[in-house]
Amino acid sequence: MAQDAALTSSGEVALPAGLKGVAGDWSADKQTFIVPWGKAMMWIFLLSDTFIFSCFLLSYMKVRISTPVPWPNPSEVFALSFGGDPIPLILIAIMTFVLITSSGTMAMAVNFGYRRDRAKTALLMLATALLGATFVGMQAFEWTKLIVDEGVRPWANPMGAPQFGSSFFMITGFHGLHVSAGVIYLLVVAWRVWSGFYDRKGTYETVEVAGLYWHFVDLVWVFIFAFFYLW
Repeated sequence: MAQDAALTSSGEVALPAGLKGVAGDWSADKQTFIVPWGKAMMWIFLLSDTFIFSCFLLSYMKVRISTPVPWPNPSEVFALSFGGDPIPLILIAIMTFVLITSSGTMAMAVNFGYRRDRAKTALLMLATALLGATFVGMQAFEWTKLIVDEGVRPWANPMGAPQFGSSFFMITGFHGLHVSAGVIYLLVVAWRVWSGFYDRKGTYETVEVAGLYWHFVDLVWVFIFAFFYLW
């Protein structure tokens, strides 16, 4: 095979025609798009997660449209009072702001990772993890208020349709689990950045992969916010 090949004017090896050329081309392990293996696997994981969240949101819409029992008004259910009249969706608005802000700090961390600025990359990732933990803490407060104060359960809801509780806990709980896992993931990567692990490895690719995951989690929350809290 090697002796049948010839060099082109650019110095590349020209494969012979016919079946030998086809066999040589397939065995050369060529790539159309040069994508690191870790990034490709993260995209595949995010694609599978997209299907799961899409099924959850579609099921929620189907249940909400089909139930004959009145659906609770999210503006009233998720209102908080600060010494006066209740403010609709104030906690949800703060949670959304925190998560979108974390997406910005994560984007800056990836940028400084490309520049091999170890200190700024690690600090921005820690800031992102702190914002993510703040989001999870506020979500825990939201769950506690609904369960303890309002009596909402996955199988019952004193404010209206019983499917409200199951839909809420399933969708927000699954997303909260992703955020919690992302916080742990970011802390591990930030520690490796700070310790110089990726400098010795020669690439900060893992920081970008972590950024893909975090941006996906933020994007999913935008859809949950629009479909569950604003509808």
